[in-house]
Amino acid sequence: MRRFLKPAAGVLCLVALACSGCSSGDGDADAGTGSATARAGRTTAAEASPAPGSSTSSDTSYAPYVSATTAAATDSAGSPTTYNLAFVISDGSGCTPEWDGVAAIGDSAVKSRTRALKKSGARVRVSFGGASGKELASTCDSADELAAAYGAALDAAGSTQADFDVEGAQLGDSDSVALRSEAIALLQKKRPGLTVSFTLPVMPSGLDAEGLALLESANDHSVDVSTVNIMTMNYGSSYDGDMGDYAITSAGAAHAQLKKVFGLSDADAWHGLALTSMIGVNDVKHETFGLADAAQVREFAEKKGVAWVSMWSTFRDRQCEKGSATADDAATDCSGVRQSAGAFARAFAG
Repeated sequence: MRRFLKPAAGVLCLVALACSGCSSGDGDADAGTGSATARAGRTTAAEASPAPGSSTSSDTSYAPYVSATTAAATDSAGSPTTYNLAFVISDGSGCTPEWDGVAAIGDSAVKSRTRALKKSGARVRVSFGGASGKELASTCDSADELAAAYGAALDAAGSTQADFDVEGAQLGDSDSVALRSEAIALLQKKRPGLTVSFTLPVMPSGLDAEGLALLESANDHSVDVSTVNIMTMNYGSSYDGDMGDYAITSAGAAHAQLKKVFGLSDADAWHGLALTSMIGVNDVKHETFGLADAAQVREFAEKKGVAWVSMWSTFRDRQCEKGSATADDAATDCSGVRQSAGAFARAFAG
């Protein structure tokens, strides 16, 4: 997913998608069993998720991506349970975290915005990475330093939830992948209540080899991960069919991969997934994700017990002014399709 731009006048022990033999990062095992697999599908109380095997339609929450620095009138549409704050990256040269590379972690305006987002009772999840700028795992020199940078951002937001959006060249950088896994494991030892999600690109055929390698790295370092959030978008110009169908096909393929790799039941593998769509017009030819697609994805997610659905982004959840977006040029601050303000949020919220 892309960074937010200013408007124009842009495994693992899956807390547990856990495989047999994985160690629990904080020693939290279910009573009566030493098997991490018995914890599969469980998330923490901070995410208001049910016990394993008890998924129902109401378990699927709505957790959109929002700008950490700029409020949008549509932020609260759909009454999100969690906001994904995008994005924390490097200041450009070192291990200093910044909001979207432009605002200091302790920026008073960002803190005020975060407090405003929480007023409804919603939580905030800090999302690290994204498609632009320099991800901290590629600029920090050690796992201790990287863990401290992640922790500083979480503390600034008052959050116990971390999302790691890893894509593009960063996904194929094995050194930063390993360093990130080590740092997250260190962070979870210091913060037992920290929940972690990975946001990864997907195709209708599922996660690619690099995405699976990242999850294996997390698993090797005994990272507890609550959710694998797949970005159901950017498939390429040859995928010119229905975007809602592609999202569902991608989810099914990823679900099968998680079942196979981690030995999960159907229900637990679904509950370890989240789905994020880019609403409206994408800058990939033929990719337009409409309101009907959003409703289709929401219905599917409820049926399967998917952990949460999301979108890129609240900032875009409104109709563009005439001439501001075309089928080949996705706008950063509007969807490019006919809609009322907040319509995608309401469709994803169900």
